[in-house]
Amino acid sequence: MRMTGASWIKRLSLLVACTGVLSLPVLAQANEEDPWQGYNRFMFRINDNVDMYTLKPLAKGYQAVTPQFLEDGVHNVFRNIGDVGNLANNLLQAKFHDAGVDSSRLIFNTTFGLLGFFDVGTAMGLQRSDEDFGQTMGAWGLNSGPYVVLPLLGPSTVRDAFGKVPDSMLVAPAFIDHVPTRNVVRGVQLVDLRASLLSAERLISGDKYIFVRNAYLQNREFKVSDGEVEDDF
Repeated sequence: MRMTGASWIKRLSLLVACTGVLSLPVLAQANEEDPWQGYNRFMFRINDNVDMYTLKPLAKGYQAVTPQFLEDGVHNVFRNIGDVGNLANNLLQAKFHDAGVDSSRLIFNTTFGLLGFFDVGTAMGLQRSDEDFGQTMGAWGLNSGPYVVLPLLGPSTVRDAFGKVPDSMLVAPAFIDHVPTRNVVRGVQLVDLRASLLSAERLISGDKYIFVRNAYLQNREFKVSDGEVEDDF
């Protein structure tokens, strides 16, 4: 059986709520895809400690002092710039309709949305894509390779790790030549991203490493296959 979109998310949420982990077939598959687990757990602990004592407090402070409308606006600006990457990867995957939607979102959000501060594209029914070069390589048939935890960057696979290189050329700081300004923008973007993940921490249960790994692998499979995955529920 195959399922798409909301039905997949509903099943995953129900499974997590009932068991705290993913299904046994998925768990067995994830173990096979994680041959470097010793290193990965070590790096995961390092990243988790760095996050606990730096990024997470900054993100909480950012949410505490920033009005909601301003936080949403900053998040929208970075998402608008991210639509450049969505457009490029949809073109590389020959998803021309989605690329057209990405182009329209960029035009309307950048102009009428004041550089993306307001997401008028979504209000107009133009749904945002979520594409990256790792997904593009997956669509081209390249296997994901083993799961790997990258220093500071977190969960990945070998394929997705290489995909981060071209993706990094299409993010907000890449367009800024002035180094101090670029560093400030990079820092704000990082804190904004971490703040957007604070609410998701409530879903984590059991072995945090396994939970994050399995969630990442399932999420990547879902994205690469455009929502069409085998239902092993």
